Amino acid sequence: MAEWITVISLVVLGLIFVLIELLFIPGTTVVGILGFVSTVVGIYLSFDYFGGGTGWWFTLGSTLFFAISFYFSFKSRTWERFSLKSSMQGKVNEGLTVGLKVEDEGVAVSTLKPVGKAEFNDKEYEVRSFGSYIEAGTKIKIAKIEMNNILVEPIQ
Repeated sequence: MAEWITVISLVVLGLIFVLIELLFIPGTTVVGILGFVSTVVGIYLSFDYFGGGTGWWFTLGSTLFFAISFYFSFKSRTWERFSLKSSMQGKVNEGLTVGLKVEDEGVAVSTLKPVGKAEFNDKEYEVRSFGSYIEAGTKIKIAKIEMNNILVEPIQ
């Protein structure tokens, strides 16, 4: 009787783990791997304990359970609840760099590591240094404006 409980528990636990992986934790994670391993070990033990006939029945049952689960999850559009339906269209500093020009001077509001906030003409902008670390409060100037990226350097 213990063999039946062990085999059934491993297979069912494995199937539950794999379904949890598919529905709630997308990607290859520990839960999915544990589920797969548990199912495979359960099916292997069914062959080992009860012979080929019962082992094949466990294999067939597990395969059918997965097939039916996938069929009904796609039919009921379960996967649509997990899909991204919108995308961000905005960009950093979009349209804000119009009043700025190269050589404008300002102050780093936050530390630039290399990205941070700076103030030019009483407005805050997200700026980027050329890879160097710039402390907050340092006087900076605009070295380059590429699209909506403001590249700055400290004033020596």
